[in-house]
Amino acid sequence: MSDEEQLADIRNRIDAIDQQIQDLLNARAEAAQEVARIKLASDPDAVFYRPEREAQVLRTVKERNKGPLDAESVALLFREIMSACLALELPLRIAYLGPAGTFTQAAAHKHFGHAVETVSMAAISDVFQEVESGSCHYGVVPVENSSEGVVSHTLDMFLNSPLKICGEVTLRIHHNLLGSNPDLSSLKAVYSHQQSLAQCRAWLDRHLPFVERIPVGSNAEAAKRATESDDTAAIAGNMAAELYGLRLLAPNIEDDPGNTTRFLVVGRQSVPASGDDKTSLLLSTRNEAGGLHQLLGPLAEHGISMTRIESRPSRRGNWDYVFFVDINGHRDDAEVASALQALQARAGMYKELGSYPRAVL
Repeated sequence: MSDEEQLADIRNRIDAIDQQIQDLLNARAEAAQEVARIKLASDPDAVFYRPEREAQVLRTVKERNKGPLDAESVALLFREIMSACLALELPLRIAYLGPAGTFTQAAAHKHFGHAVETVSMAAISDVFQEVESGSCHYGVVPVENSSEGVVSHTLDMFLNSPLKICGEVTLRIHHNLLGSNPDLSSLKAVYSHQQSLAQCRAWLDRHLPFVERIPVGSNAEAAKRATESDDTAAIAGNMAAELYGLRLLAPNIEDDPGNTTRFLVVGRQSVPASGDDKTSLLLSTRNEAGGLHQLLGPLAEHGISMTRIESRPSRRGNWDYVFFVDINGHRDDAEVASALQALQARAGMYKELGSYPRAVL
């Protein structure tokens, strides 16, 4: 058999496989529609998006994958399949910190897939308000960056918001220098968010030491401004480049190649256990010596691992602080429940912000 005949045979097999995949995708979609009919028959206000169920499915996909596609790629494909099927049941509206083209929008698509309607908000507080009012089903907000630390505004919103944390997303942040003129020597200004400028400081010092650095509200806004003049550029991601039609002048200019931002998904419902979860808490200590040590004692006593702790002013008085704490496990796990009961008895303020699946993708 000649090479051309072998290739023709392989292409015919690919066509047959594609047909099978398409048939199975539509069969899965029909099953999703049947789930919707059953749910609505018993509850007109049924909740269709199940974070714990989707996390379990994605973990299973990654665990059973045998290649040659890597597990992450296969999971991302299934993420989009679930997104499209869920849209047949109930199209989701997801608020995010905008404008369009930000990393927060990219995080929303990574978590929910592309078959959702993403709604741009001007501020983190607006994201919370849209979800609280019911105008959007969920919201996505940044909470911490591996290089620059926590996003304090997001943490502060939980002091008074009734919303629950329903999930988390981690996104590897790659900063690109974007513009319309490839001649870097002609640049007079670089626009970007203040954090992005900080995360690319060494590269800018080395390659554009005399170019003015102008902080703006978001990287997407920076990209928009860079379209207005040939002697300006922006630091932003791929989405912004596509959205505003800018050229890639220099890729991956972040100083830390592991630069990662963590985002939180906020909603109005509590999330059942998925089998690999986190719980976030808002605590304050009693005004006594060794208060924080005594407060957190139940975690050690019950073998619960604390993965993060951050302090913020409580806004109730000078030098009064609250603590945001992340622990491993779900509030319904036996040991976690016992530890939380003891924590609540010792805390001056105690608020459970949510138990939710650990990021899968």
